Amino acid sequence: MPSSIRTTRTRALVSATLAIALAALTGCGGDDDKDSSSADPSSSASSSTPAGSLPAGLTQQKLNWKECAAPTPAQGGGGAAPGSDWECATLKAPLDYAKPDGDTIDVALIRAQAKDKGKRIGSLVFNFGGPGGSGVAGLPAFAEEYDTLRSRYDLVSFDPRGVGESAGVRCLSDKELDKLNTVDSSPDDEAEVAAMAAANKRYIDACRKNSGKVLPHVDTVSAARDMDLMRQVLGDKKLYYFGISYGTELGGVYAHLYPKNVGRSVLDAVVDPTEDPVTGSIGQAKGFQLALDNYMKDCAKKGELCPTGSGGAAGSQKIVTLLKKLDKKPLEADGGRKLTQELALTGVAAALYNQENWQYLTIALNEAMRLGKGNMLLLFADNYLSRDEQGRYANMQAANRAINCVDDKQRYTAEDVRAKLPEFRKASPVFGESMAWGMTGCTGWPAAGKTDRPEVGAKGSAPIVVIGNTGDPATPYEGARKMARELGDGVGIEVTLKGEGHGGYNSGNSCLKQAVDAYLLEGKVPASGTTCS
Repeated sequence: MPSSIRTTRTRALVSATLAIALAALTGCGGDDDKDSSSADPSSSASSSTPAGSLPAGLTQQKLNWKECAAPTPAQGGGGAAPGSDWECATLKAPLDYAKPDGDTIDVALIRAQAKDKGKRIGSLVFNFGGPGGSGVAGLPAFAEEYDTLRSRYDLVSFDPRGVGESAGVRCLSDKELDKLNTVDSSPDDEAEVAAMAAANKRYIDACRKNSGKVLPHVDTVSAARDMDLMRQVLGDKKLYYFGISYGTELGGVYAHLYPKNVGRSVLDAVVDPTEDPVTGSIGQAKGFQLALDNYMKDCAKKGELCPTGSGGAAGSQKIVTLLKKLDKKPLEADGGRKLTQELALTGVAAALYNQENWQYLTIALNEAMRLGKGNMLLLFADNYLSRDEQGRYANMQAANRAINCVDDKQRYTAEDVRAKLPEFRKASPVFGESMAWGMTGCTGWPAAGKTDRPEVGAKGSAPIVVIGNTGDPATPYEGARKMARELGDGVGIEVTLKGEGHGGYNSGNSCLKQAVDAYLLEGKVPASGTTCS
């Protein structure tokens, strides 16, 4: 499992490919409503702007909205253009906010305008996580789930710096990534440790060669500053924001930098801002193990075809046994590809992001364990790694590592990992070792890390709704409470969903969706501690 991918949002994988595999296996799918109306962009910058004043050429630029093309391969393309509801534009932003008159980068934007212009509140900006996910590709794909909000908002998203078409980080070729993604991330001996370190060095050298100029500037603080520039250029007095997964960290950092500019905001599937990479990785290992335990418990109720039996420790051991077999002999898959130990672990993790995928995880595990084929777990892994059917990768992996490594100061050695392995194994017998060794991913990175932990304290900000899902594998539930506390009294409004999967708003829970919609559309702040089940 590529543990550099810290948090990313995954949809249910219900596709023709899964249907075919199933057939093969079974023999037979707040503020005043008007406070963000268009304003003079040159006069709307916050007095708390940490980087100082930006030149008028940036704050007063005019966006040239036009019909969107299909997403590019770097954005995770392969589909059609999003259609006539969508417009795309490019925002100019400083490469280095310490040198606002210096070089600029292009930030790719997309929007669908509000349906009721007479009741329009402003722009609602989305970040879907990663870090490394393309908002230009993601927002149209998920738009149906946010259609209620479009009644009063322009729905807006973007490729954050380093992502997709916003000075996207480039490292390895597609074929090189195929090879990298099979490298064993839970080495059993010194030879495998050395092989992993060599692969990491090749990756880092390629990033330095192909994207060295942008690597020091793809940090979360700079992305938050891009959002405030975006707010000004869009003509909004306040930033209305919906952040998911890593997007919650980005939203928290924005609120810290610009508390007076925060409008109605929602953070869903929350990254714990108090953790360092070690405690965060251990917490995530526990989160994935909890999700796996919950899946196995559900699976056991469905009868004898459950691949993990009665679940619990014995169920985890069945998966560990499969992974050990794959370490020695990968399974054949269609197209001449092979399901390795690493790709199988990635596939299992990907399936746990959404409860709707559990039925397909059962099929995938049975396909591997009973039929000796790796197609479905490989399909889950490809989705997680943003690899399309043509073998092309989005730049998600490169952007993810680049952003994490320039954000985090900490660098870990093999000795550091060995010292922590018992704690990781205790957290998860399935995912622990891979996540522990993943901490070496930033060792040797060509750009220095900038912070020990993200700063999210936002005294003076408008209320920010913070959603935690008790069964979330990637961003464990406890992170929501800690984010709410760090944001500050009266700012972080904690809302709990007793459910499964990554995130809450799109879980299908009507209680939670109604609470969020009432806040974003009508300004009705939910009571802190609200719980939906």
